Amino acid sequence: MNSLRTVGVRLGMVTLLLVMGCVSQAHASATLLLEEPYGHLGAFTQTGHAAVYLDRVCADTPTVLRRCADGETGIVISRYDKVGGYDWLAVPLIPYLYAVQSPENVPLFANPKLVAFLRDQYRRKYLEEIAPDDKDNNGEPPEGNWVQLIGAAYDRTIYGFQIQTSEEQDDNFIREYNSQSNQSHFNLLTQNCADFARSVINLYYPRTLHRSLFADAGITTPKQMARLIVKFSARHPELEPSSFVIPQVPGSVPRSTPVHGVVESVLKSKKYMVTIAILHPVVAGCLLAGYMGVDRFDPAKHALVMDSGPELDLPLASVQRRSYEDQLHLLARLDPQLKIRRNQKAWGSLQADAEPELDPEGRPMLKMRVGNDSVDVGIARDNILTTPAPPALTGELLAARLHEELKRGDAPKASQTDVSSDWDLLQQLLPQQAKLQ
Repeated sequence: MNSLRTVGVRLGMVTLLLVMGCVSQAHASATLLLEEPYGHLGAFTQTGHAAVYLDRVCADTPTVLRRCADGETGIVISRYDKVGGYDWLAVPLIPYLYAVQSPENVPLFANPKLVAFLRDQYRRKYLEEIAPDDKDNNGEPPEGNWVQLIGAAYDRTIYGFQIQTSEEQDDNFIREYNSQSNQSHFNLLTQNCADFARSVINLYYPRTLHRSLFADAGITTPKQMARLIVKFSARHPELEPSSFVIPQVPGSVPRSTPVHGVVESVLKSKKYMVTIAILHPVVAGCLLAGYMGVDRFDPAKHALVMDSGPELDLPLASVQRRSYEDQLHLLARLDPQLKIRRNQKAWGSLQADAEPELDPEGRPMLKMRVGNDSVDVGIARDNILTTPAPPALTGELLAARLHEELKRGDAPKASQTDVSSDWDLLQQLLPQQAKLQ
């Protein structure tokens, strides 16, 4: 992997400076989170979700805000529909993204069963009052939208747009939201999650975000909020703006899809657009003209990647991706005993019937059948090599994760740091004669 090391040396100082810049702003920013949609229920679901991450604001409970203490990483706050009767709820950053307490416990590969398990474990400890047990459902987790509070990065790729804040602004936000009524009045058209994000950012910087009549027919959308905060940031470099991507966790959970505005969703949906064009050609023409008049917005442009640290890092360069792909392909031919295949479906089928559990340190693992035996397979970075699983199983997991991370797409799939770490873990599983340098 000499070519990778050369590129790494050249970019190492740049990455260090970027991360140091991020650290220097710690506990001093507001970040609009633009979250890709998942599921296919109609045109409006393509607009995704919006939330705000505040790294100097924390919470005693999901409804009571306070200033963060040293070492705390802040909260993600958003509006939800029919969750405990509240208008907004606040959840710490790492649980919001991964439904675990610390970065060390984030699984390397996730399936729907594991995601449901981790969410329910967190709910039972910290969200019982908001999402209580369903007493009529034999101890099963309750149904409802409470699942949107935690584990967002299993379902979606998320884009962050960060601007600096002051202590006075954060204190004002805490006073304002602790003092006002927190009763749900969610409305998809007039009081949705993007409307809430707009109100939060506008409290910090008045009249920054607003609806778009042409792009969204007057409905507030996450993409419009992101577009405007990028424009605002360009006019105010003193706020030290930055953008980043939080990749969707590799796994067999369906991948999220690109985020659209309202008019864009209609235009790109054949069943809606054909019907409108036939019945209302003038309306169709107006929609097209409005869409063409809005500048194209790429949320991943110039974005860094949040690694599992979580720190901000550079995405993989094309030469790095090709080199890793070549080495993974070669490894699969050199050591077939490990069954290192390039397709993540192989691992997905192996672990589909496995039962998720937590090890004594609270890290996720899977109890899998190997022949007539049951074996514990660690699936977090800190326990994947310490459980007694055969190398063939852990090799499959790491190869599946690397395959997902190396995919090309509109947004980066992983940071340089995470890919390098995953490759090193895979190398540790190999017999000495099969190691690739």
